This record gives sequence, structure tokens and C-alpha cells, in this order.
Amino acid sequence: MSYKIIKLKKGKDESLKRFHPWVFSGAIDRMPDDLEEGETVEVVSHEGSTLGVGHYQVGSIAVRMLSETAGDAIDEAFYAKRIEGAWKLRKMLGLKRTDNNAFRLVHGEGDFLPGLIVDVYGTTAVVQAHSPGMHYARNAVATALVNNEELGVKNVYYKSETTLPYKAQLDPQNDYIVGGFDSNVAIENGLKFHVDWLKGQKTGFFVDQRDNRMLLERYSKGRKVLNMFCYTGGFSVYAMRGGAEMVHSVDSSAKAVALTDANMLLNFPGDARHKSYAEDAFKFLSDMEADSYDLIVLDPPAFAKHRSAIKNALRGYQRLNAKAMEKISHGGILFTFSCSQAITKDQFRLAVFSAAAQTGRKVRILHQLTQPADHPVNIYHPEGEYLKGLILYIE
Repeated sequence: MSYKIIKLKKGKDESLKRFHPWVFSGAIDRMPDDLEEGETVEVVSHEGSTLGVGHYQVGSIAVRMLSETAGDAIDEAFYAKRIEGAWKLRKMLGLKRTDNNAFRLVHGEGDFLPGLIVDVYGTTAVVQAHSPGMHYARNAVATALVNNEELGVKNVYYKSETTLPYKAQLDPQNDYIVGGFDSNVAIENGLKFHVDWLKGQKTGFFVDQRDNRMLLERYSKGRKVLNMFCYTGGFSVYAMRGGAEMVHSVDSSAKAVALTDANMLLNFPGDARHKSYAEDAFKFLSDMEADSYDLIVLDPPAFAKHRSAIKNALRGYQRLNAKAMEKISHGGILFTFSCSQAITKDQFRLAVFSAAAQTGRKVRILHQLTQPADHPVNIYHPEGEYLKGLILYIE
């Protein structure tokens, strides 16, 4: 298979030889004038040796590499093979069971399909493209999903209106590529959740916190739990099952709070231990009385989506954690997270350390958390490790 050629500057092929999946625009020496966004290209070294093929796009990341093999055809068979490989890993992990049918099937670079996210909720797969190339490949991806009989996907919903580069002028429409609406109730570790892939954040549910929610359940018995930035109420539902004395869920979005209440109704109808509040997180923490809660969850949206926002984001994490540490009961447990890819583990830990020092309380780290195994990190692409978390014991 022959593609248009992008030639790199001298010495700029080292990262690809180390299997990093991105080519930055500054590394390019020459490329055709008629290249279009999303086109598959062949990348060659300055000396002319083939380094692989990938999707071209305008911007800092100019090529997302799909294969190191010269002349590899990026066609329906290619996507079917990659999705089959992704499914084999999830099958090995035992993620599709009678008590669990919600999981991430494709995690971009971690599954050797950069720019593509696929989350499965029962018989529906939600596909998100983060690159023009994957936008154009959406039908091939959908075909591969429904043709995998073991996977059991009947409906494929495409949801990329907010994830594709706006400058590419692709005008994606969120809609079903295959099938239609079936049921929006997914099962995670025996608990039921409404998943709003039509209007919700991301693909409708944060499957990346599944393992961490299980850990919270273990710590919840007899505790007064506060779940900040609750969104769908995932942590709240697990805390209820864990035997919490009471659970309060807070989110600034009234729609999110309504979704939390709906999920609570699915699992614990009429249980008076739970209350929800549509209120700003910082205001709620500032106004609440000290010692009201002895387990607090801080799982905010990404404070830094770009490197330019890192400084302000770190201030935000420090302020948020300091406020929670000030108010939490003695012997309290704090689950605190950052999902900002631009923030490193060390930066997040330093922000939390600064918050602890500000309060003067004794704080010990019980667990250091990350994303689950269905969000694998390509060892040659450490940027894929985006979720950072700490469980702290506060005296």
C-alpha cells in the first residue's frame, strides 16, 4: 500500500525508533502540499528509510503513528485486528461478566489506536475520535465492533462533537452509526448505573474509577461520606453498598445531581442515608461545619487541559485539598484525584503535600492510585497515564 510521504529532519527519527507514537510538526523536513487532515501517510527518516504509517493532522502533533510496518494497509482488516487485540486483553481481565458489562475497550495509544476511545456499556459501544483520521475511520471501527460476536455489541454511538480539533472543520454529528437506543443501564461490579452517552460528559460514565470505587467501598462502613464533584454518583453508590452511615453527593450541575439521584434509586430505593446537593464545591466545603464527614472524595474535572493552565491548576488542587483537610474529622480518610493529563504525578503530589502543610495536620498516604487495566499505558507513551490519586489518613 502506498501513501504520501512525510520526511523528517536529520536526527528527528529517534523517538519513532523508540516506538513513541507521535511525530511533532517541528520534526518534519518535507511533506506534500496537498496533504489533507486525517489522511494516512508514510513517515520516512531524513535518509529515506521507512519508519511506519499514521494519520496526519494540522497542529503540534502532526502524525499519530498506527504501524511501524512499511506499506501496512490501514483498512477495515487493520481496525478489526486491532480491536480484536483490545478485546483479548479485556477478556483476559474478566471485565465482561453477568455482574459487569461496562468497560473501556479501546484506550488510544494504550491499545495502539491513537486518537480513538471506545467504551462499552452492555450492548452499546460509544466511540470517540480525538483525531481527524479516526473520524474518517469511524465506520470501519463500527463494523469491527459489531462483527466481534464475543463482544456482543449491537449499537454503536458516535460522540465526537467536543473531542475533535475545531480547526479541522469536520462538523461531526453525534449519532448512532449502527443500531439505535436499547438500554442506558450498565452494570459495574453488581451495581446499576444510568449512562447518559447522549448528553453526558465524555462517553457518559467514568469507567476509569471502577477499581478506586471498589476500594472506597471497603473504607465506607460506618462512615459519614461526602462525594464532591459526584457527576453520576459512582462513589456514592459504592459507599452506600459498603455500609456508610450517611452519604452526601455534591455537584455544581443540577443535571449531574439528578443523574446521581436516579442511580441511587436504581440501587437503593427509599434509602434515607443519601442526600444530594447542587452547589459549587468550594462554597460547599467552605460553608460546611468541621467534623461533618470522616470520608471525603475529591474527584474534580480536569483543572488543566493544556500545559498553559498547569500553574493555576496546581493552585486549584492545593486550595481544594486544603479546604477538605481542614474540615475532615480526625481519623478521616481523603480520596483525592487529578485526571489532568498535563499534571504529572509528582506535581499533583506536591500540591497535596502543600495543602497538608498549610493545614498543619498529620497526614499519611495509604494508597497511590491510577487508572484501571482497561486504560492501559503504552510503555513507550507515558503521557497515557493521566489519572492520579491518593488515599490519605488524616489525624
